[in-house]
Amino acid sequence: MLVAAAVCPCPPLLVPGVAAGAAAELDAARDACLDALGVLAASRPDRLVVVGPAGPEGRGAHPQGAAGSFAGFGVDLEVRLGAFGPGDSVPERELPPSLSVAAWLLERTGWTDAPLEALGVGEPLDTDRCLAAGRELAARAERVALLVMGDGSACRTLKAPGYLDERATAFDAGVARALGAADTAALAALDASLAYELKAAGRAPWQVLAGAAEGARLGGELLYEDAPYGVGYFVAAWS
Repeated sequence: MLVAAAVCPCPPLLVPGVAAGAAAELDAARDACLDALGVLAASRPDRLVVVGPAGPEGRGAHPQGAAGSFAGFGVDLEVRLGAFGPGDSVPERELPPSLSVAAWLLERTGWTDAPLEALGVGEPLDTDRCLAAGRELAARAERVALLVMGDGSACRTLKAPGYLDERATAFDAGVARALGAADTAALAALDASLAYELKAAGRAPWQVLAGAAEGARLGGELLYEDAPYGVGYFVAAWS
């Protein structure tokens, strides 16, 4: 059963070494992410599952101990999704960027509160399959927590990665309301086609969260909302 969830953005720029001289611009987002992770720790989960968007190479399950790297962003920095135990084989597949950012956040908190695993979700995954995946994750243990990584639209300004789209502000406002209210129905109702057009990489992970939280009666709090670089970033905590 899902007992808590944290929602965080997943740009590699969240990692100060990647952001370099612009690192301070996302200080508030980093602080909010750490606050949200504190809610997860306080829930005393039996298992933490990290969910984030992934391309073909990173889709599917990633076990505890899986490694990620920011070398593709010009930084010699490696992270690991928790520690693997003696006798465990080192996972061969590398974490996708979104899960690498999650691993970096968890390392900052010194997470040791529960075993870890991760799920890379493909952007094209339809809503029904996202919801079903969430329900399956929530059934993994008596007390499951989720760390859900994902960004909103990338079309909020002329200089945004997806250029300006007038629909982006309303889309992100709806996401912010749903995350702040732990509104699973609103997340499940997000338009997958519109999200794709707006380059909102968080749509599928948020709908996995919606499936996991069905019937859990969690309350939500929006801890951060902004659109630096023309991309919608949200941090929320559900408990």
